[in-house]
Amino acid sequence: QVQLVESGGGLVQPGGSLRLSCAASKSVLIFTTMGWYRQAPGKQRELVASITRDGRTNYVDSVKGRFTISRDNAKNTVYLQMNSLKPDDTDVYYCNAQTVVTAYWGQGTQVTVSS
Repeated sequence: QVQLVESGGGLVQPGGSLRLSCAASKSVLIFTTMGWYRQAPGKQRELVASITRDGRTNYVDSVKGRFTISRDNAKNTVYLQMNSLKPDDTDVYYCNAQTVVTAYWGQGTQVTVSS
């Protein structure tokens, strides 16, 4: 069983920055893709950013140029650096990790962007 533990969420003013971390209980190299999703109440979960095993990244248009996903293989951790945050970025952010047979989710971390 794989566990994903997120951290780094919180309250930040518009224009501020946060870095989310997702620590995996196993080597991140066993996953084909890892990513960050976000979900607001009553809305579908949305892919924000992803990174493949070979390092290819993908971002939803609304965060391009502001968010950066990265991975530290030695620490079994994936990060989401979020800059120039906007109120629309307020959501619960979830870490996701996929193998060829299944997907794993973290418990979520709240990000609130407000003055």
